[in-house]
Amino acid sequence: MKRARSQVTSHKPQGIVMLLCLFLLSGLFGCAKREIENVNSKGTNIICFGDSLTFGYGANPQDAYPLVLLEISTRPVINAGIDGDTTTEALARLESDVLERNPLLVIIEFGGNDFLRKIPLETSISNIAQMIDRIHEKGAMVALVDISAGMFLAEYHGALDKLAREKGAIFIPEILSGIITNPSMKSDFLHPNKNGYRMIAQRIYREIEPYLKENQLILKGEKG
Repeated sequence: MKRARSQVTSHKPQGIVMLLCLFLLSGLFGCAKREIENVNSKGTNIICFGDSLTFGYGANPQDAYPLVLLEISTRPVINAGIDGDTTTEALARLESDVLERNPLLVIIEFGGNDFLRKIPLETSISNIAQMIDRIHEKGAMVALVDISAGMFLAEYHGALDKLAREKGAIFIPEILSGIITNPSMKSDFLHPNKNGYRMIAQRIYREIEPYLKENQLILKGEKG
């Protein structure tokens, strides 16, 4: 007589797979927050240091991303963007426009004009590295903005990400993604309009918010 085929199915392999998936996911989320230099910064101001994308070219002054950031952040925000600036020009004004203004966090956004003027990528990255070092010496945090979007300025993405990791800076990737290809988000072929700058501000705030909160907790703990 044939034996009846067992209808009992072991769930052990599926359980192991689920546990492994949960482990991997927890590892990914646990590693998402980077170790950032000067998270205990005692500065006051968030300083947006950049070129036309920080200045707000193509929109009214109140619609530039630093002004939108001021709306959604609890910290004072200073717009230190200059239209047309390269990393070399920015490095020359770092002292007066950033370091002398009691920075808590400096958001660095450069590269577009270096690219247009055919400044070598190595020179741009070297200039930005010097900015980061001097800001860190001042005791402030740094957030590094990546202006790439897909294949557009793709070489900057990897270089800036690597630099941020090496220097302990917050990395804000591809702020122009979904903007540079969307006419309803732009004022010309490259620059955002009011809607585009608001999206940039929201993306930047999402990345810096955890470190601003951590900074507040550290300072409250020191006072307590």
